Amino acid sequence: MTLPKGFGSGGGGGAGSADVEKMIGRRVENMTGMITLSYIAAWLATFGGTAAGYFFYPWAYPTPSGHYAFIVLTLVEAIGYLFCVKVMQEGTQKNSNGIIAVTLAGTAIGTVAIVMFVGH
Repeated sequence: MTLPKGFGSGGGGGAGSADVEKMIGRRVENMTGMITLSYIAAWLATFGGTAAGYFFYPWAYPTPSGHYAFIVLTLVEAIGYLFCVKVMQEGTQKNSNGIIAVTLAGTAIGTVAIVMFVGH
C-alpha cells in the first residue's frame, strides 16, 4: 500500500497497523458502539418508512405487505450488522458477543411487537 508522505518506514516495506491508525485516527475494532447505533437508526428508519404506509397510505400499501417488508428488511439489516461487527473485530482480542446479542434480541422483540400490534 502506498502511504502518504511522512508515514511508513521509508523503504517501501508496506504499512504497519500503527501507520494505518495514524492515518485514520482511530482503529476500526473500537467502533462497535458507532456501528450498533447506526444499525438501530437504520432499523428505526425502516419502521418509519413502513409506518408511512401503515398510517398514511393504507390504500396503496396494505398492512400485510408492510409487515412483510419490515420483517425482510430487518433480517437483512441484522445480518449486515452481525457481519460488520464480526469482520471488524477479526484478528483482535475484542469480544462484542454480548452487545450483539442484546441489540439483535431487542430489534427482534421490537419487530415482533410491531408486527403484532401496529396496523391492526
